[in-house]
Formats: sequence, C-alpha cells, structure tokens
Amino acid sequence: MKKIFSIALVASIFLSSCNSYLDVKPKGFTIPELLNDYQLLLNDQGLIRASPVFSNYITDNILSGTRVDVNRSASFDYYSTFQKRLYTFEHGPIFEDGQYEIYWETAYSHIFTFNVIINNVLAAKDGKESEKKRVWAEAKVGRAFEYLSLVNIYSKHYDAATADTDLGVPLVLTEDITKTYERVSVAKIYELVRQDLEDALPHLATHSNNKYQALKSVGYGFLSRMALYQGDFKAALENATEALKLNDYLEDYNLYTTKEKSTWGRVHLKTDVDEEFPEIRDNNEVLWGRMGTASNGSLNTEVYASNDLMETYKRNLDAHAKDMRYELFFCRDSASFGANVIRFPGRVLWAPWIDFNTGFGTPELYLIAAEAEARIGSTAEALRLINTLRDKRIENNKPITGLNKDQTLQLVLDERNREMPLTASTRLIDLKRLHLTGDLTKDIVHYVEGEEFRMSSGDARMIFPVAPKALDINPTMPQYKR
Repeated sequence: MKKIFSIALVASIFLSSCNSYLDVKPKGFTIPELLNDYQLLLNDQGLIRASPVFSNYITDNILSGTRVDVNRSASFDYYSTFQKRLYTFEHGPIFEDGQYEIYWETAYSHIFTFNVIINNVLAAKDGKESEKKRVWAEAKVGRAFEYLSLVNIYSKHYDAATADTDLGVPLVLTEDITKTYERVSVAKIYELVRQDLEDALPHLATHSNNKYQALKSVGYGFLSRMALYQGDFKAALENATEALKLNDYLEDYNLYTTKEKSTWGRVHLKTDVDEEFPEIRDNNEVLWGRMGTASNGSLNTEVYASNDLMETYKRNLDAHAKDMRYELFFCRDSASFGANVIRFPGRVLWAPWIDFNTGFGTPELYLIAAEAEARIGSTAEALRLINTLRDKRIENNKPITGLNKDQTLQLVLDERNREMPLTASTRLIDLKRLHLTGDLTKDIVHYVEGEEFRMSSGDARMIFPVAPKALDINPTMPQYKR
C-alpha cells in the first residue's frame, strides 16, 4: 500500500510556504485508496485545533492589564502586535507583513483535508458503502463548520438584502490547490454550508462514544446555528429541537469548586479534589469536540473581564444565588496559580484553565431554541429552556417567570453571553449579528491605563481582514475597507 502522509499537516505547511495562493500540490502527496486511510485523515488530531480565540480582543467582554501588569500574561505591552491592534481598534491590517495568520491558514488546511475525503472516499477500494457514506458525511460537516466560521469572521454578517453581493471568502471545493479560487459572496458560502449539512444528515451516526465524531445531533446543531445567523428563527428552532431530542444533557456546575496554587485541574468536584472538570472527551454536553487553534487558542490569564461583562453576570441573579460560571472560571482581586499570590484588587481575571469545547454543545442548543422561541414563539417555552440551563449553572437558582417578549429576549441574549463569553468567536459574531438586527447597538470601549479606545459594534473593523501574507501571494483578492 502507498504511504499516506498526514494531509492536514502537509497542507498546513504548504499553505504557509507556497509562492501563490493555493499554488502547488504538495510533493509526494498521494490520494488514499482504502477506507481506513480516509478514517485516519478524519481522525487527524490537527483537525481538532480549529477555533480562533484572538477575535475576543476586539469585543466588549475584555479588559487588558496595565502596560506592565502584576499579572504578566495580561500586560498590554507584552501582547502581540495583532492583539494590540485589535484591542485598540486600529484600522487596516491586524497581522504584520509576512506573519502567519492563525486562523485563515488553519481553516483552509482543514478544508483541503475534508475535500480530499469528500471527493474520493466513495471510490475507496474496500469497505461497506454505508461506512464510506458515513465518513463522507462527517467530512461534509467538518467543511461546513470551517466555512461557517470563516465567513462570519472575515465578512459582513449575513443580511438577506445584500448577501448576494457582500464579499464572502474563497470557495475551495477540490483538493487541487494549483487553481485560483474566487472570493465568492456571503450567500454562496451559506448555500454551501446548508447543502453540506443537508447532504450529510441521512448518513451520520446517531450515537458514538467519540466526542470528535460528527453525529446527527451535530448536523442538526449546525443547521440551527446557521439559521440563527441568517435570522431564520423558524428553522433555527426546528433544528435545535431535533438535536435536543438526541442529546439534552447539561453538566451540573453546582457540583464543582476551585483550588488554589494550580492551573490545569483548578476546577474540580466538591467531593473529590482529584476529579477535574470534565475534558472534552469526557463531557457529555459535547456534541462535537473542537479546541482553540494550536497558537493563541486560549485566553487563560491574558485578559480581565470588562465592566460590561461583570454587569451581565450580576443581572437576573437572586440575592442568595451564585452564578457558578463566574465563581469557577474567573478570579476576583487575586489569584494563585503556583507558590505566589498575584493581587489585582478591583479586577476580575479570566482563568478557568479548561479547554472549553469550541465545536458544538448542548448549552448552545438550549440558547438557540430559547432565542427562537422568544422571537417568534412562546415566551413561556423560552423561559423554560433558559431556566433548565440556569438550574445547572446557578447555585440556589430561582426560576425566572412572567417576563414579556422583549424582556425574555434580553434575558436569553444575556444568558448566551454568560454561557459563552470568551470561547471561539461567539461574541464577535453576536455583536455583528445583534447590531444588524437592532437588538444590541453599542460602543465597545477599551482602556489602557486610562487611555480610552472606542468603536461602534457596527464598525467595519469588526470584519477581520485577510492577512498581508495571504494578499502578497494573491494581490487581486478583493478586500473590505477597514
């Protein structure tokens, strides 16, 4: 049998070193022949590191440290250039000339791998047809995930009135990287995502112990996320409901506490200090496991919580209740991650020391279904869904009842931010989405030692630019002005 290289790795190396955009097929590249070879590609650990977190530096949830902070990791002067540019809302490029772009190149290397599988696995020389179609379907889900993320970071948010003409991202559907690929419209990217997910659904498995395997619940989940982003709340509700029928498990955060002088494993069961908060592979909330990108994939101890975020955690909270997301994942006034105590009075540090899932999980299903109900359905059902989530997140939770439509929607949107404040690019996308719908138009305000930086959530700088390195090798690619 021919030697099969790790295509995800080859593509990643290639995309960062070629002389023109998606220019030359990697030397020694071989199309796999056997079903197990395609399964191995699908299981490549490189595909798991998939979600950027650096986008949070432009959002309203974070506060940098002082220029040289007592907590070195949060020192503004020690931030990378791209982090500083995002935090201070600079116009123009985020990354420096020639610098590796953390997410763009990672995403397209993954897409290359998924294309190899999608376009060839059904012709594998062995294996059952049903298994070939399952692998094919799982690759379709993976490709849809990458494109849905890309288009929401590097493009305008989906607007039915302009999506046919708004710049999306390059659409690559083959493993032939010698071609030049067009930067297609936002609408075309969404069409591909929808088609990939609908194609995949009939062939996905229903159950698996592998948290990194795309199941039917994942297909429905991503259809619900896509529909939410498009403002199609009927479809969002229908698909979220189907996914919840397959898995509605929620982890009970009330069972956990924290310990001092530790990083990873800081959050543990109250009854067993050695039983850590469940990792992705062991967490039954996880529908489809993904992690932050290999570089800059986590914000542990790098940022403080903004006043806006802290106020969000205080809202809708009974006097005798505690939001365990705040209690477990943030450090107030001081922190101890080793022998020494770091003191930062009056500030709150993001320090969960947990690899949160950035793929898809059941909490997001509850939030999507609740938002759709609040907008087009039953406020009572929206509140039931939110209270179900809050029961597992808030100690001594008192169910919220009797809200009107607008109050219910605001509760759901706040709950969404409390649940997913600094993971993946959720907040960036929500700020763009909610500005478009008119549900949240605000100035994002950042500070560095009293110096203020201000930008509207509807500003063009919320659209991330393609890195100069990619433009150098593809100078004709059209851009948004930033």
